[in-house]
Amino acid sequence: MNTSTVGQERSVEVVGLNIRVWEGGAGEPLLVIHHDIGNAGWIPLYETLAANFRVIVPELPGYGRSDRPAWARHPRDIAIITHLMLDKLDIDSAVLVGLGFGGWIAAEMATMNQRRFRRLVLAGAMGIRPSEGEVLDQMMSSLTDYVKSGCAGQESFVRLFGEEVSREQDLAWDYAREMTARIAWKPYMFSHQLPHLLGSVEIPALVVWGRENRVVPLACGEAFARAMPNAALEIVDGAGLWIDLEQPETLAR
Repeated sequence: MNTSTVGQERSVEVVGLNIRVWEGGAGEPLLVIHHDIGNAGWIPLYETLAANFRVIVPELPGYGRSDRPAWARHPRDIAIITHLMLDKLDIDSAVLVGLGFGGWIAAEMATMNQRRFRRLVLAGAMGIRPSEGEVLDQMMSSLTDYVKSGCAGQESFVRLFGEEVSREQDLAWDYAREMTARIAWKPYMFSHQLPHLLGSVEIPALVVWGRENRVVPLACGEAFARAMPNAALEIVDGAGLWIDLEQPETLAR
């Protein structure tokens, strides 16, 4: 996968954990919360956004090279740590963007302290139990099949990850899945509490969904858009769950 070297890496210590953070650009802070498969470095989406924002992308606790909190058992725990990270970075106001599983964490963050965020963007967000269908269970399939399911099609998967997935990539996905299982398996990928709290999130919100998303049903996107009083839903063609990788320019707009 092609990545840029624009983003700079550093480590931030929060509640005794070293959290890896990418940062690039200047202007209003924009915080991105990554997918359950981890973050792929400084991807083209972040570079595009960095033309107008100070883009901040933490590698979530327990993913990649960030320390793993052995005590964390729910996405709300990760949301709390991320708020504390923003305190460490002296960020009082930001745009908040959540991708897939990161959308669940972003939604939890907004319910905790929406005054910190000017706008909220949820792309293919998990966290709500679908009224129709179900979120694809990554624990019941191979990691490669799960990632393929998140793509609009086979050609997209090959373009992003190659004909053969490297062992290094497979191990990174496996490590991420282990953390996801710790905090989001029972119940799998939804919260009983979150739908009741979203009605209090009054900041402008945009829910973005890939038309070919085969991992998280569109019913979840529609539920997010209905739950928040100032939310709108946009559908993106040519994208599945990984909108940030498949359609970065469209998502940036």
